Amino acid sequence: MPDSTLTLARTGGIELARIVYTEEQIAARVEEMGAEISAAFPEGDRLLVLGLLKGSFIFLSDLVRQITRPLHVDFLVAASYGSGTTSSGKVDLLYNPNAEFVGRHVILVEDIVDSGTTLSRLVPMLEERGPLSLEICTLLHKHVAADLIREPRWVGFDAPHEFLIGYGLDHAEDYRHLPFIGSL
Repeated sequence: MPDSTLTLARTGGIELARIVYTEEQIAARVEEMGAEISAAFPEGDRLLVLGLLKGSFIFLSDLVRQITRPLHVDFLVAASYGSGTTSSGKVDLLYNPNAEFVGRHVILVEDIVDSGTTLSRLVPMLEERGPLSLEICTLLHKHVAADLIREPRWVGFDAPHEFLIGYGLDHAEDYRHLPFIGSL
């Protein structure tokens, strides 16, 4: 099956404007990021990798397998998009983890930093829990947030100002399963 036919089949017949990052590009960058994170923390440090669901689940899964430090994984569920293609500006926290933060380095894993609304709400809340450090790791960064409370320490790719789907990113819950990142 030709690539364009396969892409149409995977997207349910929706044509993409383009494939922005291939499966191979993503895998190579995630491997590099895992090495960077591993090098940032001394042996024996207690890491908590906190995934922001739902968008980060595929990225987080691949990332933690590349980190060579002992770690625990937990999740947050926050919603700010609904079924639209732009942030609503309102963040609803739907699941709050019970994991212990005190004495641990916490890495908040995001799929994409866009408006910055979600991070601006979550970072102060997570800092109140007393982690040794709180860092942000994101697969994609659009660099459009006017008042981003904290810049991510690790960024997979600088993202174009397009609506992106695939590798966990969705449009109204569709297209998360795509192994690449494409533009609608």
